[in-house]
Amino acid sequence: MTTTGSLRGRDLLSVADLSAAEVGHVFETAASLKAEFRAVRRHAVLALQGRTLAMLFQKPSLRTRVTFEAGMAQLGGHAIYLTHDVVLGARESVRDVARNLERFVDGIVVRTGPHEVALELAAHANIPVINGLTLREHPCQALADVFTMRERFGRLEGLVVAFVGDGNNVFHSLALLGAALGMDVRLAHPAGYAPNDRIIGRARELAAISGGRLTFGHDPIAAVRDAAVVYTDAWTSMGQEVETEARRDAFAGFQVDDALLDAAGPDALAMHCLPAHRGEEITSALMDGPRSLIWEQSENRLHVQKALLVEVLGGMSGG
Repeated sequence: MTTTGSLRGRDLLSVADLSAAEVGHVFETAASLKAEFRAVRRHAVLALQGRTLAMLFQKPSLRTRVTFEAGMAQLGGHAIYLTHDVVLGARESVRDVARNLERFVDGIVVRTGPHEVALELAAHANIPVINGLTLREHPCQALADVFTMRERFGRLEGLVVAFVGDGNNVFHSLALLGAALGMDVRLAHPAGYAPNDRIIGRARELAAISGGRLTFGHDPIAAVRDAAVVYTDAWTSMGQEVETEARRDAFAGFQVDDALLDAAGPDALAMHCLPAHRGEEITSALMDGPRSLIWEQSENRLHVQKALLVEVLGGMSGG
């Protein structure tokens, strides 16, 4: 297992930061790490030995925290979880946090609200910064999602994924990555919940190069027709709790269930980035049934993020 060198020392703030070839390298490394870990629950080469990762989390997390922290440990490194100890922009400026951390650790994962915080942190830290979630994007999630699709279907070019729900940060990253890799990405959303125009403009540019496609509408049944994957996310995300009732009303009719998968086709599978509100955006029967890719998708956060860490940190000098 070796690093490609192309990502060494680089930030990952958006999936658009990666070329299709670089995504391919990450996926190859992830597949190798996953096969080894599933076989023996350990790695023969501790590619991150002596590396330390700061996990600067301003938002709660299960998957992002555990997969980064466990991934560092499994590859011989160490992760430091920072939450209420650091209040970005309040107790200390983002710039000062960046300048301190770059002297202590080898890389930073930031999970916060405003995307501008991640950008500022990266601008002032001379070590790699990885976006573990912002309101604009969730690149690590998209990488794991698309890796899961490639693993299951054996291809990405022309593969149809229909996202049913909010045009949110998860959709933004999925649209950018899918467009760059030649996929057919669709979104069915209620009026008023469209994705960011600037991000979609960038995704359309990527699709024009790769031969990918983006489609938007308000009809879930039309969106899922012939889809290999029907994807959904919570109707109400972190920080939107005051909108819960209004969102339930707006998203009524956008639930992903067996009937909607039937409309996609007999071989369609369901995906969800989690956490899920069972009985709202997705049914429990579908989540726990044979047409679900959700748990494989969740597991792949570990393998893909380990691969990303190996590519970004594994070949760095110093320590």
